[in-house]
Amino acid sequence: MRRAVCPGSFDPVTHGHLDIVARASALFDEVVVAVGVNKSKSRLFDADERLAMLERACAPFDNVRVDGFTGLLTTYCADNDVQAIVKGLRAVSDFDYELQMAQMNASLTGVETVFLPTSPTYSFVASSLVKEVATFGGDVSALVPDFVNAALLERLAARKAAGEA
Repeated sequence: MRRAVCPGSFDPVTHGHLDIVARASALFDEVVVAVGVNKSKSRLFDADERLAMLERACAPFDNVRVDGFTGLLTTYCADNDVQAIVKGLRAVSDFDYELQMAQMNASLTGVETVFLPTSPTYSFVASSLVKEVATFGGDVSALVPDFVNAALLERLAARKAAGEA
């Protein structure tokens, strides 16, 4: 079985992420969308919320499952019989960073990295940008699934009401 992992923080999941997942699902027998859990990093959504959003967003794909991991991605790959890491590339700057990471991962465990160019429709979409635009009242509804947009607006409103924004 050819198993691949699409890793990320997915805070929140965007249509750009889902484009890569959909395309990876056509290339591999199984795709694991692996949510990195790093308790030291501050996220808008906690790990359980991100996992739940991804499970809902990935439900249409029969060969995709969602899982969380801590520590090194290469350890996760070794422990879960993953042969490839799939990464979406938006720009040359993504490639510069991801190439070094791919080479490090291959040297640690022999897991190969497959780069998929992001669809031009989503080439500018990043979770951090989505959050920033939404924080200042911009409409990001075309960039994330409807239920993610609703959760995002609700979370940002709660933070604003609590004086955190």
